[in-house]
Amino acid sequence: MAAMLSIVVFFFSLPYMPLSDSFTSFSKIQMPPGVIGPDSAGFDAFGRGPYVSVGDGRILKWLGPIFGFVDFAYTSPKRTKQMCDGTTDPEMGPICGRPLGLSFYYKTGHLYIGDAYFGLLVVGPNGGLATRLATSAEGVPFKFINGVDVDLNNGTVYFADASTTFELRNSTQPNFKPDSTGRFMNYDPFTKQVTVLLRGLFGTGGPAVSTDSSFVLACELNAKRIYKYWLTGVKANTAEVFINFPGNPIKIKRATTTGEFWVAVNEINQQQLTLPQGYRINAYGRMEIVSFAAQYNNRSISVVQEQNGALYVGSRVVDFVGVFKN
Repeated sequence: MAAMLSIVVFFFSLPYMPLSDSFTSFSKIQMPPGVIGPDSAGFDAFGRGPYVSVGDGRILKWLGPIFGFVDFAYTSPKRTKQMCDGTTDPEMGPICGRPLGLSFYYKTGHLYIGDAYFGLLVVGPNGGLATRLATSAEGVPFKFINGVDVDLNNGTVYFADASTTFELRNSTQPNFKPDSTGRFMNYDPFTKQVTVLLRGLFGTGGPAVSTDSSFVLACELNAKRIYKYWLTGVKANTAEVFINFPGNPIKIKRATTTGEFWVAVNEINQQQLTLPQGYRINAYGRMEIVSFAAQYNNRSISVVQEQNGALYVGSRVVDFVGVFKN
């Protein structure tokens, strides 16, 4: 399949949505001592989890308050527990790994992983060392994969690479400036081929496929917008700007209600404070905005994952998973 054929600007102009008074009950799932950065969260086909990707390169599985978190998977063949467990040094990423995207394929139980340094990977239901699936597209290596989602109907994997020039660790360095070399791609598990769907993006974030497999949503993080890329119908293989945000959309996750999604968005207000929010949207635009500002205190979030009527909120800079309920 060829890359994107065209981009059509198409934005739903909706009235201002006030902050919701839903999901006001807050609790924490504490990470193990010394561990920070539950950037992505997911639940398997049996509702077990959350599984979270953390800053020292592991994917951990929550077994409940009695047993807590246990090691489930890792992405780097160079990783050792002695060297990596609990590290917060961004320079250790190429050794320890840094998974930033998680998505289960329920039919097989496999967990697909986007790692900032080790590319696109997959691990079986028993966990362990993940298997690399792809490290480049069109001969250009991945530099900063930060989101992944699996089409639950056919197994196609969609993922985003934030840049072809800089790595995750570069983004924390002084005077860093993002560029517009981000790519949005898919991986066909049958042909094992990677196809670039969108290119030239000003940063990227985690995508999400619609439940009917008719379209996939992709974040252009620094442009503060989401694209809708059509997979079927007369618009197939074209993209349109779907919705703009006042802040940066990081990751999109399917909601438990069919046809809806949750978007993790970080907005900077006039006082230069970070306002983390969850936007619930559907195929027509915004539906609800939930603020997490009081609980995250000027810190950004990276994912909002809904499960059993609760929102599980992950962040790259804290030592807990936030749980919000009605």
